[in-house]
Amino acid sequence: MTEQQDNEIIQARPEWVCGRHVDELAFCQELLRELPLVCVNGHFYSMEGRISNEDKIGKLIFDKLKPWMKSGLNAHVEKLLQVLRRECWMEELPRYEDRIMLADGTLWIDGGFTEDKCFCRNRLPVYFQPGAPEPKRWLAFLHELLWEEDIPTLQEYLGYCLIPSTKAQKMLMLVGRGGEGKSRIGTVLRAIFGDNMVQNSMGKIETNRFARADLEGALLMVDDDMQMEALPQTNYIKAIVTADAPMDLEKKGIQSYQGELYTRFLGFGNGSLKALYDSSEGFYRRQIILNVRPRDPQRKDDPNLAEKLIREKEGIFNWCFLGLMRLVENNYVFTISKRARENLRSAFRDANNVGEFMRSVGYFQRTPEGQASSKELYRVYKQWCDDNVTHSLSAKRFVAWLIEQQERCQIQYTNSIYLPGGRRVRGFTGIEVV
Repeated sequence: MTEQQDNEIIQARPEWVCGRHVDELAFCQELLRELPLVCVNGHFYSMEGRISNEDKIGKLIFDKLKPWMKSGLNAHVEKLLQVLRRECWMEELPRYEDRIMLADGTLWIDGGFTEDKCFCRNRLPVYFQPGAPEPKRWLAFLHELLWEEDIPTLQEYLGYCLIPSTKAQKMLMLVGRGGEGKSRIGTVLRAIFGDNMVQNSMGKIETNRFARADLEGALLMVDDDMQMEALPQTNYIKAIVTADAPMDLEKKGIQSYQGELYTRFLGFGNGSLKALYDSSEGFYRRQIILNVRPRDPQRKDDPNLAEKLIREKEGIFNWCFLGLMRLVENNYVFTISKRARENLRSAFRDANNVGEFMRSVGYFQRTPEGQASSKELYRVYKQWCDDNVTHSLSAKRFVAWLIEQQERCQIQYTNSIYLPGGRRVRGFTGIEVV
């Protein structure tokens, strides 16, 4: 190698190369000039939102080191990642509920738009095109899939998912027999939300302690094949739907930490979401259940439908945004059709039929002086279930529901029901078994 070539290499060598060593701080400062980043709670964010795959940054570091180092590259990459975290550390990013961060700027929920960008939690890979054509294929698809009165509900819910908010405290379920094309919605939403959407299962979120951390920073979670098995518990799903405070999150090999979740749930399945033990109104009132239309046996499926719908994504985004504006104007109260309300009542009755039993005739009567032991009432409740070919709750859950609803049922719980032989047991007054 000539002296001139040596000089050219020396001139091209970055300032952070010190013989066989790397000036870590100088390297990170140069990288941040090329790619502005901040690090919040261990996660990197660029102007485009959260970087879900840290390997992208690792690859940038690797490529910058490669011309100047021949060994120990992986160790240097990992070390520089840690230094970079500290160099661009930021305590928190604001959570903006009054605007949507888009690929070409910021859209405010009152309709105003600016090309200004800032570091943000979520940025959608969609361009704001107020003059985009109406998404005719999308609307035709929805008219084939849903009943007319339920389309505004879907529009408002998808709009609700555009901002990091849980004010509406609802999750949406689309229920059908299968083959109607429900999952095409998830494919379109992936194009609109990008890395701000995750696909997972409701059951896993509830039962796997590591799965909830996957929701951090996500606007939307889609379960495109809800299982028919009832959930063994519902605590976490209910908490996430109404989340207004940080939750305890856990990752493998990492100490649990407090993280903020604002993920909304959208599920597709052959039946509504059910709970094995939770038959409370609190679980069911968090759901919106829309039935899809039965599949037309004469319909010819288009294998390219998803691609055609995605080509309308700017127009579909505008359609969703109109739903958000309407939802905000209605103070985050969804437009719910009579059909959807009955779907929810039916799901609740299926999960907890004690209320229906208490409205039945011929099994008991209400009298001011009447009394019945818990065992007697449960016996006739079981008889009512057999007569109506429906499942019965356990005795413990049956009594707990009656105690909770005793005022509504015009009965009173007591531990002073006297049986023959001087026995005193628990039961209810104001009611007697026929």
